[in-house]
Amino acid sequence: MFLSGPCSSFVHLPLVCLSFCSTETVMDTRTATAELGWISFPANGWEEVSGYDENLNTIRTYQVCNVFEAAQRIYVEIRFTVRDCASIPSVLGSCKETFNLYYLETDRTVTEGVKGVEYWANAPFLKVDTIAADESFSQVDFGGRLMKVNTEVRSFGPLSKGKGFHLAFQDLGACMSLLAVRVFYKKCPSVVQNFAYFPETLTGAESTSLVIARGSCIPNAEEVDVPIKLYCNGDGEWMVPIGSCSCKAGYEPDNGNLCRACPQGTFKSTQGAGLCQQCPLYSRSTIEAATLCGCRNGYHRGDMDSPEDTCTSVPSAPRNLVSIVNQTSVVLEWHSPRDTGHRDDLSYNVICRRCHSPERRACQPCDDSVAFVPGKRGLRDTRVEISKLRAHTSYTFDVQAVNGVSNKSPYPAQQLSINITTNQAAPSVVPIMHQVSSTSRSFSLSWPPPEQPNGIILDYEIRYYDKSSVLNSSMMLSETTSVVLEGLMPGTGYVVQVRARTVAGYGVYSKEMLFQTLTDDEYKSELGQQLSLIAGSLVGGVCIVSLVAIAIICSRPDMFNGPTPTVTFPTLSDDPNEAVREFAKEIDSSCVKIEEVIGSGEFGEVYKGRLKPVGKKEIPVAIKTLKVGYSERQRRDFLSEASIMGQFDQPNIIRLEGVVTKSRPTMIITEFMENGALDFFLRQNDGQFPVIQLVGMLRGIASGMRYLAEMSYVHRDLAARNILVNSNLVCKVSDFGLSRYLEEDTSDPTYTSSLGGKIPVRWTAPEAIAYRKFTSASDVWSYGIVTWEVMSYGERPYWDMSNQDVINAIEQDFRLPAPMDCPVVLHQLMLDCWQKDRNARPKFPDIVSMLDKMIRNPASLKTGTNNIPPGPCIHPLLDRMAPDLSRVSSVEDWLAALKMTQYRDSFLGSGFTSLPLVTQITAEDLQRIGVSLAGHQKKILTSVQSMRPTMDDQSPPSPAGILT
Repeated sequence: MFLSGPCSSFVHLPLVCLSFCSTETVMDTRTATAELGWISFPANGWEEVSGYDENLNTIRTYQVCNVFEAAQRIYVEIRFTVRDCASIPSVLGSCKETFNLYYLETDRTVTEGVKGVEYWANAPFLKVDTIAADESFSQVDFGGRLMKVNTEVRSFGPLSKGKGFHLAFQDLGACMSLLAVRVFYKKCPSVVQNFAYFPETLTGAESTSLVIARGSCIPNAEEVDVPIKLYCNGDGEWMVPIGSCSCKAGYEPDNGNLCRACPQGTFKSTQGAGLCQQCPLYSRSTIEAATLCGCRNGYHRGDMDSPEDTCTSVPSAPRNLVSIVNQTSVVLEWHSPRDTGHRDDLSYNVICRRCHSPERRACQPCDDSVAFVPGKRGLRDTRVEISKLRAHTSYTFDVQAVNGVSNKSPYPAQQLSINITTNQAAPSVVPIMHQVSSTSRSFSLSWPPPEQPNGIILDYEIRYYDKSSVLNSSMMLSETTSVVLEGLMPGTGYVVQVRARTVAGYGVYSKEMLFQTLTDDEYKSELGQQLSLIAGSLVGGVCIVSLVAIAIICSRPDMFNGPTPTVTFPTLSDDPNEAVREFAKEIDSSCVKIEEVIGSGEFGEVYKGRLKPVGKKEIPVAIKTLKVGYSERQRRDFLSEASIMGQFDQPNIIRLEGVVTKSRPTMIITEFMENGALDFFLRQNDGQFPVIQLVGMLRGIASGMRYLAEMSYVHRDLAARNILVNSNLVCKVSDFGLSRYLEEDTSDPTYTSSLGGKIPVRWTAPEAIAYRKFTSASDVWSYGIVTWEVMSYGERPYWDMSNQDVINAIEQDFRLPAPMDCPVVLHQLMLDCWQKDRNARPKFPDIVSMLDKMIRNPASLKTGTNNIPPGPCIHPLLDRMAPDLSRVSSVEDWLAALKMTQYRDSFLGSGFTSLPLVTQITAEDLQRIGVSLAGHQKKILTSVQSMRPTMDDQSPPSPAGILT
């Protein structure tokens, strides 16, 4: 467009709207062939004309187009020509070779943007720049000369309004032609870089701006470093990459911008740039994009194996297992398995079971006290030494071969087994000695029995010597676990050792311990104090006895003629928490590991577990728990048992390890007794122990009860079910839920219960049943019932009689008869414990002394004749005590009367089909039939002997061919 004259005019681009689209060029008039329709003012100012570009192509001189992206900075490329002012002499003073570029942002749409000329003349346009021509021309020559076209690019921004903007060109008095206008913005194109996709990103408001573009991982890729971003500079170029992605497991990179799935038969286990690999040996993948090849049947990977490792199998069983038995120790050796499973982490486990018979079903796991060197699990060598076994006991040892995948196999580990029987062995060492008393010429000592007696202890040998004269030692024997050493020097230290002896010989001496006699002056001083104390006690005792006698006479002469009034006694504490804090150790629950349920109690479950105190060796324990939803009273009763147990320290009283009260569940933790309750243990081992062994067990129970009596406690629930047995057959009194403290400031310490509740009638003394009066004497009655339970191998006291029948029978002076093969002296002890007059019953110290005499004189334990005293002890209920053989007519009836129907098929199958034939049976016959328990053999032979007199006339000879 050529302009003449000094006029100033505008040509106005109607409206350029901004929105988001993919078009980059906003306007280009070079290709237009029709009218563009710009608004120009004044009317004689700008006008739209056709022209030519520098290549003589027809173009329109102005144009407009829509912008669809919200750019922050807009660029305008203007192509124009300018007439050289020097070539127009007549207007030289007012001629210009420049023009101005303006823009105006708007919020209005295109249709709203049409205004009058006045508005556009006064609109608040912002100036972009004054544009000057680099080259001008003198005249238009279409005969071959080209126009001198100028191209200038200007930018403006940032834009802030959403609808668009107007461009305006102001003529300052130039003779010029506006050939083309291109409006555009710059952006960085979408790109995939480092396996991340970055979208198209507009440049910033300034040419120096850097715009951050956040990237996202392409499909099947995962982030490696975050954040993932690129910077878009003002020229629309990407720069400064940060972070990256990589193909995830199961996919491999392809051409740098694609993650391709691994085909079947291959896998890729980790994220990264690695490629898919073929499946290792003995494995396969049946899907695409596999991250792991599954092992084929019978093959596995270990916990520490990587997906790239070959699948392996479990080893075969060890070979050539042999044993060397030496008393109570055994050495096992074996050869490695033929097939190790293609692994180099082969190891061995040794499993020990103690058996009551050659049949494996009668075996149980060995005690924790059994020692394995170098260990029993994870052995690398093919040899192990096992010690601390029981003497004369059958064991089964299984040697397993395992490797890193044995725990993956659904089948048990391959193993080789061997059966051995230990020999007689000397007892283990006595753990410690205690000084009971001392004078200037003697001192008395006591000690607990060895943890592993390995038989009946015959006696103890005590060696002692003056510490200043080691070579002159003296010896002394004791049949009990105590001794008094006399003839010593005053004020002298003596080194003492003790060892136990069985039929296998002496054990090892205990460690040396030093004990001191008193000097003569010390002894005289102590003796004087004792005499003064005895004298004072006698005087006080006379006064107390007098006062008690007066009180009894004033109340009523017969204390058993009616109910006894309630008597209150001092308790440990009104608050069980305080008592527990005083007498029981609080254990952190993190030190306790619960393993398995072994029973249930009044308050909740009983578990076997492990206790690992800080800095100490882990030990097995029994754990009593308080059930969920307990009442406050139940919690008090539960904790009161722990506060009672915490006061006791005696080898035949169950040991309290501690309590857990600061977390849930609340627990009472005691030592673990491997053989469980005495009644169950005896029933499981019917007839297996010699009488002297049973007496030894009774002696331990009596010793524990003697201790309780000395501590002024009454147990109130003494029964075989509340006696626990450890692996060494040591019996310990337990279950102190009903125990109570007795007053010691009266001549007759009793505990009178005024509360209701169940009473174990079969074990309870008559005065306790009638008047709820519990004393140490009522515990003695219960001890007599326990003795009967032991000698009858866990038989139920009074059999199937009801509780009321038991009460009535006792009131009529009925007493339980002697169990089968029970020595007379033991049954007499029971009858003494069951004296109606509680004052006539023996005390627990007397019972211990009596049992010690029996043990020292085994001849007194011969069975003899069990005579039931005449008179009141005869009772019609005796018919229930022994099998009634008068009515039996067949072998089946006879065995049912003996409660041995399990042997029916054995008897009939061996030819003993009638009672006359049964009367001819011998011990050898029973052994061949399969009656292996000694107690069952005795019971059958005793019954057979009692039947023989009634069948002498009809006894045929033994059947020919039987048991050959």
